[in-house]
Amino acid sequence: MNSRPTTRRTVLAAAVATAAMATAPPASASERAAGPGRTAAARPKISLHSWNTRRDWKAGTAKGTRVVGRGRPAVVFETPQGTAKYKDPHTGEVATWEYATWTSPLQPTEVAAGEIIASWNAHTPKGTWLRVEIEGRYSDGTKTPWYTMGIWTSGDGKDVPRRTSVDDQSDGKSSVWTDTLALDELDSGLRLMGYKLRLTLYRALAGGAKPAVWRLSAMSSDVPDRFEVPASEPGPGRGIELEVPRFSQEVHKGQYPEYDGGGEAWCSPTSSTMILEYWGRTPSEKDLEWVDPDFADPQVCHAARYTFDYQYEGCGNWPFNAAYASTYRDMEAVVTRLGSLTDVERLVAAGIPVITSQSFIESELDGAGYGTAGHLMTVIGFTQDGDVIANDPASEDNEAVRRVYKRRQWENIWLRTKRKDADGKVKSGTGGVCYLYFPTSLTAGQRKVLRDLGVR
Repeated sequence: MNSRPTTRRTVLAAAVATAAMATAPPASASERAAGPGRTAAARPKISLHSWNTRRDWKAGTAKGTRVVGRGRPAVVFETPQGTAKYKDPHTGEVATWEYATWTSPLQPTEVAAGEIIASWNAHTPKGTWLRVEIEGRYSDGTKTPWYTMGIWTSGDGKDVPRRTSVDDQSDGKSSVWTDTLALDELDSGLRLMGYKLRLTLYRALAGGAKPAVWRLSAMSSDVPDRFEVPASEPGPGRGIELEVPRFSQEVHKGQYPEYDGGGEAWCSPTSSTMILEYWGRTPSEKDLEWVDPDFADPQVCHAARYTFDYQYEGCGNWPFNAAYASTYRDMEAVVTRLGSLTDVERLVAAGIPVITSQSFIESELDGAGYGTAGHLMTVIGFTQDGDVIANDPASEDNEAVRRVYKRRQWENIWLRTKRKDADGKVKSGTGGVCYLYFPTSLTAGQRKVLRDLGVR
């Protein structure tokens, strides 16, 4: 559970709600055909695009990078294109690095978008790191500047800068809120209609290491403004419960406070750990040598350390969690939105658990026993009646993590964009944000469900 209720995540969600209140673009032919009451404004618009095939990578502009591999092709550092100095704002250290770049072609958003979230899967050997940037195209024909969406490395030693988001990025029309590009004022109808992504791979001078990126994704969306979402009928997930390991963040309360104040705020890395272990991925004994041997579930501490964003000062950076998950053998990950609880049911029925982001007051979710301005939990199944079975890390111990939440309540707190806090003040929700983690080896059924939801 997020222990800091007034973080930028609240501001970000407000931007989602603001975007949703803007004038909607004209309905498509299929939406017009749907008839009265079933227009575009009644449901979320979501588009996820990934670069992860040889054809994808070849379509971009490479300067010092090349594409390698067949089964899992990646863009890798090949030839330095120059050097760049970087002063780490968190350590004060200044170093000079070799760099190479890859830039995507212009990608239409496919929806007139209020925000875009990028995510990536990468390998950063010792002495290497990367920067992910985005240049958006507005509906008025102008462009955003190149915004930094993340400075990332899997390590945190003296050989690399600190993993970080970048604050204070804005052009008066849009801003970057930690991990999300959001338009500032959409009541005029301004939208993002396209974007380019740019990877800059860095390595130590004459180091020869080859950082690589095998998946680069961006989710663009325009989510309708709503306190209430339409109720869905129980579907393909009924009666299915996946055997996902249970871990409590509360067990780690007070541990390693340098990482987001300790375990009480570790809902995101704790959820990531549950999913990774479901897929059979765990840190090695050597990886965990740094953790106090008296601490239970050291893999949760490990995840908190290596998802920590030094600017946000928290472990809840969405793309950083996805990038962390992808450091494990043959794992891939994306940050996206889903449009309904039925989508989650389809994933669960295919054997894919889902990490979801939601906010609520205690009275809105029976059995939770708490309220939160922002929290991650893992959906692992559904009862025969369609209620949600969740591994909720905000539990007193591992045994208590498995919860059953009423379908209607859970669906609403996850998908809405606006809500009221305990004092009756209007706040905002994240509108269906989720993490999807999955291995490269999948069944045909699993691939189809992911593909149907935009993940390929």
